[in-house]
Amino acid sequence: MYGTWWSLVPPVVAILLALITKEVYSSLFCGVLLGALFTANFAPWGTFDTLFTTMTSSIDMNIIIFDVLLGMIIVLMQKSGGSAAYGNWASKRIKSKASALLATTGLGVLIFVDDYFNCLTVGSVMRPVTDKYKVSRAKLAYIIDATAAPICIIAPISSWAAAVNSYVPEDSSLTGFQLFLSTIPFNLYALLTLLMVILVIVLRVDFGLMRKHEENAVKGDLFTSGGDEFKGMDDLADKVNPNGKVIDLVLPVLVMIAAAIGGMIYTGFLDGADNAVDAFANCDAEMSLIFATMVAIIFMAFLYLPRKVVSFKEFMSSLVEGAKLMLPAILILTFAWTLKGMGDNLGIAEFVNGTVGSNATASIFIPAIMFGIGLFLAFSTGTSWGTFAILVPIVVSMFAASDEKMMVIAVSAVLAGAVCGDHVSPISDTTIMSSSGAQSNHINHVQTQMQYAMIVAVVCVIGYIIAGLTKSSLITLLISAALLVVILLYIKKKNPPVEG
Repeated sequence: MYGTWWSLVPPVVAILLALITKEVYSSLFCGVLLGALFTANFAPWGTFDTLFTTMTSSIDMNIIIFDVLLGMIIVLMQKSGGSAAYGNWASKRIKSKASALLATTGLGVLIFVDDYFNCLTVGSVMRPVTDKYKVSRAKLAYIIDATAAPICIIAPISSWAAAVNSYVPEDSSLTGFQLFLSTIPFNLYALLTLLMVILVIVLRVDFGLMRKHEENAVKGDLFTSGGDEFKGMDDLADKVNPNGKVIDLVLPVLVMIAAAIGGMIYTGFLDGADNAVDAFANCDAEMSLIFATMVAIIFMAFLYLPRKVVSFKEFMSSLVEGAKLMLPAILILTFAWTLKGMGDNLGIAEFVNGTVGSNATASIFIPAIMFGIGLFLAFSTGTSWGTFAILVPIVVSMFAASDEKMMVIAVSAVLAGAVCGDHVSPISDTTIMSSSGAQSNHINHVQTQMQYAMIVAVVCVIGYIIAGLTKSSLITLLISAALLVVILLYIKKKNPPVEG
């Protein structure tokens, strides 16, 4: 079975099961188990031994530690009341509907460390502000969702970046951190979604079902339909700490960024770099991120406890809650790493490189194809993490030895497609949390966001074909951005701005 088409069966089974069951954990485990059976030639004890040893050798403890520490920071920020303080500060300075939407976008960009944290805080912070200027709840949910995962997937200091590190072969000329940085300019869905959010706000473009919601909001109906259950509701997100200040949200983030950058440069110099650029490119990213999160937690203790923003008991309980928060991500990573290990055991790299990687003509269209596959899989399963956990190792194996540039573009396409599919999926956890954060009817949010996301998706398909032909991020971005602007200007011509 080594180096043959059988090596593709475990990941294909994981994909099919994920599509059928819409449940990623059991699907990944079944793929892992099948890979162990193939590796051990179906011997019972050999299968168990292969599964256990492959899992233990594939787990990256640095990433798990970083995820746990990041979860602690997320909960501490939530309990400090800093996000609520930001909302109060913003409401005193915002003077128009466009400003309210741009402030919501700005807060979404600021909270880049985790998409869950973003969805859980931006809505509760900005909802009173956007209500004041008659922004529909569907529009607020779209802004929240569009500045959650798309920001995290292009933020080097995040659990997403750390996860991508683990998928790069040790003999690759690119380190994991270099690969993630290289994918950023080619991550068309994330970049174009952020551009679209800004253009929609500045150009006042509303179309499709979203236009209906905005017209009704001007008349005083923020919900349009199905929103009665939210009117007057007091949820847990609204029970904020009155002692929090804006600095309780901003300073820990700034300290974490500074510590991460400093750690990356320092570890790069330890590795023999001669200048800051080389040091940053060849750093120990995982250790630097762990260092940054530990520094941030210690800083938060000195920032919160003396001022009694949170009690010592609340501070310590938040650490436990934060660790629990990251368990789903850790479980997905563990199974995904093991599935990748099974692929290595069965020689998936040798098979894929021999059949696809050497075909230059076919490889031109692979980024666009992988974007479509990632979109469909994430839409069907409701998880971007599970999608790129399955597809990224396959793409890396496909091009790592033959075409490094195409590997970067194809990995970018997988990440972009996974986020896009997650955005338009009604069963996505971030979509559901965005609806809850905005207190928008969930179906309203799904329907309105799908129309906006599909425009970006179509542009992405064209963009990835251009990327496959030119292998230039600048050319690809310029043409894709220009195409998106033209489309939105045409839509605006057909749909004049909603007045009010």
